[in-house]
Amino acid sequence: MISAQVRPAISPRVFWDTDVTTLDFENDKLYVMDKVLNYGVWDDFVAMMKYYGKDMVKKEVVRLPYLKKDVLNFLCFYLGLQPAQFECYTRRQLQEPHWDF
Repeated sequence: MISAQVRPAISPRVFWDTDVTTLDFENDKLYVMDKVLNYGVWDDFVAMMKYYGKDMVKKEVVRLPYLKKDVLNFLCFYLGLQPAQFECYTRRQLQEPHWDF
């Protein structure tokens, strides 16, 4: 459930390539989660979780096309999910390595 807050207290550095004033935190939630998880700090993560709630994050985050490996491992632990439930994990498994030694 999205809180009554107008915007979560996420640091502007997370959105270094975006005009934060144009973001719609409800409609762009997948984009916001992607930025916070891959480029944010702990306080940004906490603000995102307070704003969207654990159930919403769990539902949406599995659709992200890319997550850093350590972020994926943390989310598996924190949300009680398996790596294979994430789209980014299955995409990574389907890609052939550049060099086959």
